[in-house]
Parts: sequence; structure tokens; C-alpha cells
Amino acid sequence: MEVAVPTPIRAWVMGIGAFTQGLLRCLREDGAEVAAYLTRDYGHWGPRQEGRTWSIDEVANPCDLVRRERPNLIVPMSIEWALRSWTEEFLALGPALLCPTGEGLRLERERDYARRLCEEAGIPFARAVRVGSRGEAEVLVRREQRPYVIKNPLCSPTSPIHTVVCDTWEDTLAWLGRMDDSEGIFLQENLGRREAGHIALVSDGEIHSLVTNQEYKRAFDGNLGMVAGAPLGGLVERDPEDRHGLARQLLHPLLPWFREVKYRGPVQVTAILHDDRWHVIEYNVRLGVTCGPLIGRMLANPVETFWRCAKGFGLAPRWRPEARFGCSLTLAGYGYPFTQLAGPRVPVVTEGAPTCDVWWQEVAGREDGGLEATGHRLADVAAVAGTLGEAIDCVYENIRRIRSMGSYYRTDIGRSLWPPGHP
Repeated sequence: MEVAVPTPIRAWVMGIGAFTQGLLRCLREDGAEVAAYLTRDYGHWGPRQEGRTWSIDEVANPCDLVRRERPNLIVPMSIEWALRSWTEEFLALGPALLCPTGEGLRLERERDYARRLCEEAGIPFARAVRVGSRGEAEVLVRREQRPYVIKNPLCSPTSPIHTVVCDTWEDTLAWLGRMDDSEGIFLQENLGRREAGHIALVSDGEIHSLVTNQEYKRAFDGNLGMVAGAPLGGLVERDPEDRHGLARQLLHPLLPWFREVKYRGPVQVTAILHDDRWHVIEYNVRLGVTCGPLIGRMLANPVETFWRCAKGFGLAPRWRPEARFGCSLTLAGYGYPFTQLAGPRVPVVTEGAPTCDVWWQEVAGREDGGLEATGHRLADVAAVAGTLGEAIDCVYENIRRIRSMGSYYRTDIGRSLWPPGHP
């Protein structure tokens, strides 16, 4: 059945910083009336350049705003909306949310639930176990003597555990001693670094592949240093044909479950190539913070595509022919990724007009019209192009025009971990 897209689309983004600004700009330039509900107390400057905003500090419960403004598309940056005191009231309003609810949300929220689903569907999943305490985890690691990735069992931006990737079993034991086990601990065997992801939309009982992607999660060149709180760079390849086979192997076996739970929204699978087979390490049920705006830039009809998905209708994504690849690169500020370190609000200076997107994260405007740093991640620079090389070159050309004392960026995006499965 053909369904007309309402005019205008009043699109909200729930989030902060570069992701929110990037999505708002893509949707606005595709004809939507945009606004943002800022879900944290930082990263407001960028979104405020694109449209109206309301901060959670000003409006603790957005439900009255939803009743008054009647957005007909809401795109959340994370699943924190599902953990608020107002979640039940919000869902009762029937918002067109680009994110699954109910059983579908559990695919990301509960890591052990995803593991069991994969087991039932015959999808390889990196060996993992949920334990109740540090003591149980230490006994297991000493017995198995394998390196593990230490994760929170329940995904949330406010989880007491942030992922720690350990390369030896001794490293795992050392880090376990620092873990807050109040929600338990999810131990997942470390299968190496040949990681890749694939993002699709699920709607009307069908899976629509969008892109294959890579996230450069470690802080420094050569994939050195700790895994940061968010990637330092990313690559995206338009891939509706699933050239690399990730959707065929790791998403399509879940199609009966998607249909059973009436799943509608994005799904991202992240996997590691081990012993010539892809093994799932996690699923996400939202557009990624680095990939989401790039997907918005690559689609010729992002507003229609996202709205139809949020409503559960059939999809017909159209692509901009010149946008086959995308690259994003983060300008990190003083101290990152060691967020205990805090510097002064130093100036952030740009030279000339950018030739690609620059989406701002933790900056603020100064009285003199310039910008200053207010946190650890300053900006994401993003470009799409017909070739991977063109996208990467454009991003580096532009990030070199931004200066802030103590800031840095990775200089090796695209030199490793690509194509998918390569070290």
C-alpha cells in the first residue's frame, strides 16, 4: 500500500553534540522542520546551530513538548530514552521513533539476550558469559587463562562499566579489580582486531542493508592506546548488496525474530573475523554516532526513508550517486581519552570555510564570535565521495584547518582495518 509522507516532516533528534548536529543538518537540508531534545548537560552548541532545541536541564520530561510540538519523526542517539522515569508516558504517546521498543530493544540492552538469540539462530557469537561479581569473573579467568573483553551486561550510557579490551588473561585479571560489579560483568573472549560492522534498517518485516563500516576505536595511530569512549574515526561504504556478506551471515538468520517482535528501526551488527568466520560481538538498535550522519549524507531521501522505517512501512532508499564512501575523523581535545584530565577553555580556531561537514561536539561560542573548547571531544569532520581516497583526503584537508591547544587526531584512518576483515 502506498503511503504518502506527511508534509512537513517535523523531525526531532534526541541527543547532543556532533551526532545530533549532523543528523539535524541532513534532515533539514532534505526538507524537514528540525528540532532537538538535548539529553545531557553538554554538547549543546552544535545542535543549536541547526534549529530549535530544548535541554533536559530546562525540560526534564519531554512528554508535554511532544504533545505540543507533535513531531512526526524522532531519532534517538542512544537508548537512554528507554531508561527514563518518563519512558512509559512517552511511549503511550505513540511517537514515530527510529528505534525498536519492547522485545526488539533487548537486542542491544541485554548482551546475554543477544548471545542466546545468536545461539538459537546458529549465528557465531564470540564466546561470552555473564557473571554476578568480580570474584566469579576472576575465578573464571584464572581457570580459562584467555584474554577477555570486559563489558557491562546491560548497555546504557550510564553503565558502571565501560568496555575494556584486554589482550592477555593477566591484563583481564588486573582490570577486573577495578570494575564496579553492581550490575554484574559480561566477559567476552577477545578474538582479535579484525573487526567490521554492517548497518541495516528493518521495516515491514524486511531487512534493508545500508552500509558496511569500520570504527577506529583506539585513541592513537597504529590502533594503539585504550579503546576510547567513542571512535576517533570511521569509514562507511554504501553496501545495499551486502558485498562483504555480514548481513547475510549475521542479520538475515534473525529475520524470523525481527518479524515475531515486529522490529522496526536500525540494526547494526559488529563482528570479528576469527578462524575465517565472522563472530558477532554485539548488536546496536540505533544509528551509530559516527555512521548515522554519514548515512544521512549518502541517502538522497533520508527524511522519507527514516520516517517510513519509524512507521514500519516498506522502504525504498535512494542513494546519491556521487556518495559511495564516507569518512569521519574526530578532533580530540586536551586530555582525551583520559577524561579525568581537564584543561582550560582554550580557543578553537578555524581557517577558511570548510569544504565538507564539520559537526561540533564540546565547544561553546565566545563573546568575540569565536569558539572555545569545553570538553574532550571537539568536533567530527566528515565527508562523502565517490571513492574512499577522495573522502579520506577531504577530511584530512579540512581537519588541518582547525587548531586548539592540546588537540590531536589520528593520521592513519584507512591504512588499517580496511577492507573489512583486514588487520
